[in-house]
Amino acid sequence: MKRVAIGLLGTKLDSGLGSDRWEFWRPTVSLFQHEDLLFDRMELLAEPSFSTISKRVMDDIRQVSPETEVRLHEVKFGRDAWDLEAVYGTLHDWARSYRFDPEHEEYYIHITTGTHIAQISLFLLNEAGTLPGLLIQTSPPVGRSNRKSPTAGYSLIDLDLSKYDKLSTRFAEEQAQATDFLKSGIATRNAAFNRMIDRIEQVALRSKSPILLHGPTGAGKSQLARRLHELKRQRGGLKGSFVEINCATLQGDTAASALFGHVRGSFTGAQRDRPGLLREADGGMLFLDEIGELGLDEQAMLLRALEDKTFLPVGSDRTVTSAFLRIGGTNKDLRAEVAAGRFREDLLARINLWTFTLPSLAQRREDLGPNLDYELKRFAGAHGREASFNKEARQRFLAFAESGDTPWLGNFRDLNAAVTRMATLAPRGRIRVEEVDEEILRLRESWKRPGDPVRSEIVDLSEILEPQDVEEIDPFDRIQLAHVVAVCRRARSLSDAGRELFAVSRKKRAVTNDADRLKKYLAKFDLDFERCQAS
Repeated sequence: MKRVAIGLLGTKLDSGLGSDRWEFWRPTVSLFQHEDLLFDRMELLAEPSFSTISKRVMDDIRQVSPETEVRLHEVKFGRDAWDLEAVYGTLHDWARSYRFDPEHEEYYIHITTGTHIAQISLFLLNEAGTLPGLLIQTSPPVGRSNRKSPTAGYSLIDLDLSKYDKLSTRFAEEQAQATDFLKSGIATRNAAFNRMIDRIEQVALRSKSPILLHGPTGAGKSQLARRLHELKRQRGGLKGSFVEINCATLQGDTAASALFGHVRGSFTGAQRDRPGLLREADGGMLFLDEIGELGLDEQAMLLRALEDKTFLPVGSDRTVTSAFLRIGGTNKDLRAEVAAGRFREDLLARINLWTFTLPSLAQRREDLGPNLDYELKRFAGAHGREASFNKEARQRFLAFAESGDTPWLGNFRDLNAAVTRMATLAPRGRIRVEEVDEEILRLRESWKRPGDPVRSEIVDLSEILEPQDVEEIDPFDRIQLAHVVAVCRRARSLSDAGRELFAVSRKKRAVTNDADRLKKYLAKFDLDFERCQAS
């Protein structure tokens, strides 16, 4: 294959017209003075105003390497050679117009000459594949300038990271650390949740665009937003504070003052200047929690500030500027809210470039174990004392928590509250079955809703069956069995329970024996009426 060099003319390092030019190291010419690196062709890029130096460099290359064909390409960077957009655009256009032939030629991109902006542009074009090949850098001799010095050399830079095992491993470890940080160190097992966190990590570190976190109350939107802020501070250069706004509280006349601040004397009670939440978020991150609760007037007010990032404090005639990253949180379907006329479509367009839906705790039952351990650590940090489950208590609580019948209506808030209560009541910090049973009853009561017969009859099957036996029952059968046990608990007799359970089908039978039907059904699970009532 032919070997082709591509490089920029060094207007200073490559200069020199007299015979003494050979006494100095000139990077473009030196590229062709290595016996172990011979080139068939040189593509020299130079601005038209340096034609004299270009011609001399071309002649000198031919002198030291007669077998090398030298081609001159005129490029125009404009008035400012330090304008990244202009320089990159010029080199990009040249690379797109050049006919590369990778099947028959290999390319070396010389990055020693040119301004730092030009060198950065060559890096970026090479990494993007627009300018294919290896990067090559020449180095001057050490000590006295002598073109024949054996210490003058070159080095190759290959940006294909897949060839650098240690570097690739390091990048993978850093990404794993970032996603682990976003998950608060919890070893989550839910595949869909883990994929979502990976994607959020990529977006957070590569983009300044707004993010919308959607999910039920208690799913962890606020905590994730705070972790994103910390990650941006560690890795993304973010310097400002994390400012959280509960949009449900932004209503009426106080909304403008809370958001934009006010000046002293602007209204009754304004005894001193107030910066406002948007100004406090300058250089940092603004978390608009429950943004779906904003009224239409407040939405219009906020929209203008998000679009311009400038606003007027209440009572002031001087605009204030605040630059911040935005994260929104909501448990509502904002598209449905737009269709219903309760949310502005233009505001939704401003906040949902990246939308991620956090699953509920009930959708992540396999993560209950790791999150239980995390909540115990949180309790220890908050209260200054350790707490743990004994083996039986942990099995009992997880059997209840992971059961498909357990709704977890408050999501992680319920789990946090449950662990806090059990750990507080545990003798010497050891949570027993007694604390677990008491907490299960407390949670059931908190989930009861008036007029909701299904939720009012939540039953933990692990109270009457071994946890492993519960796991062997299909989720569909668990729900049915839980309802049957609940009816047996409140019934006065086996016959009364049977009559309630078979109230419809018994009307179609000539002979009814509801007690026998119920007895046979319970027997399939090694249960009887007395055992159900005793539990």
